[in-house]
Amino acid sequence: NLSPGRTLSRRNFLLGIGSTSLSIHNKKHAAQFIFYISEFFIYLLGINKKRGAMSTILRSILILCFISSCSFGNFRKPIDYDNACSILAGKRHYYRAFKNTNRKWGVPIHVQMAVIYYESSFQNRAKTPMRYFLGIIPLGRESSAFGYAQALDGTWTDYKKATGRSIARRSSIRDSADFMGWYMTKTRKLTGVSLSDAKNQYLAYHEGQVGYLKGSYKRKQWLINKANNVGNRSSKYKRQLSTCIRT
Repeated sequence: NLSPGRTLSRRNFLLGIGSTSLSIHNKKHAAQFIFYISEFFIYLLGINKKRGAMSTILRSILILCFISSCSFGNFRKPIDYDNACSILAGKRHYYRAFKNTNRKWGVPIHVQMAVIYYESSFQNRAKTPMRYFLGIIPLGRESSAFGYAQALDGTWTDYKKATGRSIARRSSIRDSADFMGWYMTKTRKLTGVSLSDAKNQYLAYHEGQVGYLKGSYKRKQWLINKANNVGNRSSKYKRQLSTCIRT
């Protein structure tokens, strides 16, 4: 630690900044980080803390800059994925993507969000779990599903050909939302399932339109339970969105 009147040596700076920058998530370490940064700048400028108020002014400026950056960065309020308004407030580009899909394809925003929640938990590069032989030898992933919407390779290729969006990416929320809009309108055309029926849209999304018409999901109680959850979450998101946006 530095005693009053001592200037910060290069060695002390490196030791201090190295230790505090690794754990700046709490107030104590943030304060230490600010101290070391301000001392280092004072050291570089050759300012003695006992002479004049320049060091105090410089330190104050640095503290204000740091607090401002933290207010919009590291200390931003975390997103609550159980609250649709919190999701859209924290990820504004999500709202633009969902709104575009709603206007283009007619799929309600709350339905899109509920499906993505259960497909990828809003992780843009989500993949299916790995399969193992004897619990240790990797055999590859369960399927080629990838991204926000967990679209399969073949289905994604069909989507790009049908829509002419050759550079669409599954890791893009805008492209993923558009994909769901395309797929769900196709489901409505082939099966008659309403775009606002999140439960049955999800069953067709998982089984494919042909599988849905054949009732393949009826032998999968776990899938029926999941589809019920999608429907319930869609209804919850709809209620929440009514308080913060016009759907």
